[in-house]
Amino acid sequence: MKKYWFVFCKTDLLLERLSDGTYSVPFQEKPPVEPKEWNTIHNITPLGDIEVKTFLIDAPVVGMEGYEMQPLRKSYQLINEALYLKAGKCQEILYWDINTKFCGVCGSPMRMETDISKRCTGCGKEIWPQLATAIICLISKGDELLLVRANNFRHNFFGLVAGFVETGESLEEAVRREVMEETGLTIKNLRYFGSQPWPYPCGLMIGFNAEYVSGELHLQRSELKEGGWFHYKHLPPIPEKLSIARQLIDSFLANKLTS
Repeated sequence: MKKYWFVFCKTDLLLERLSDGTYSVPFQEKPPVEPKEWNTIHNITPLGDIEVKTFLIDAPVVGMEGYEMQPLRKSYQLINEALYLKAGKCQEILYWDINTKFCGVCGSPMRMETDISKRCTGCGKEIWPQLATAIICLISKGDELLLVRANNFRHNFFGLVAGFVETGESLEEAVRREVMEETGLTIKNLRYFGSQPWPYPCGLMIGFNAEYVSGELHLQRSELKEGGWFHYKHLPPIPEKLSIARQLIDSFLANKLTS
């Protein structure tokens, strides 16, 4: 029976180039690349009623007719959204697997117990994939929104205030803390927008909208390069469409253009 094969080398995904010039994930009975005996093949939640398998290869596929490797993020522009989201889950499972080879308690080897859990061969400790939960917030002030450039941005675009949720705090507390730490601003009318898996490498982004209350903008230079208030008609370069940051910005713009 045919199944989807999500084959990765590090964070690059093997794509099949179809006869019409479009791309897909290999869909066939056997893997498109022969796995080595040490390559673990993982079962992933099916896509509809189609089986999904994923595994890591040791070297990238080169010169294989009809196939090419692409970074996971770039694949968003090449394959449909359902396949991209499934690729993200596959990448997270592979990342978890390679980083949990040994028990953190006794140091013994870990073995797969179920498709999404491992058990220590020594002390019996069980583990599951962990998510790094982060918040991201669009802050508006009338016709303006706050945009920032983080130090870790690889491209010349402005995004939104974001940060990881700390142990012992709610999502709302995390938003208010991150906004204060990174900008010195206080906010009101905090509203949940939506969430997005972010497999770079194992995140879950929780999006919010909020409104400015008070404070002068003081950027946390250890986190941010630049930042400022921008009128919705005059925005700098903003994130690409795959991100929830762009979804938040597009939603704000749509509301302004229809109001």
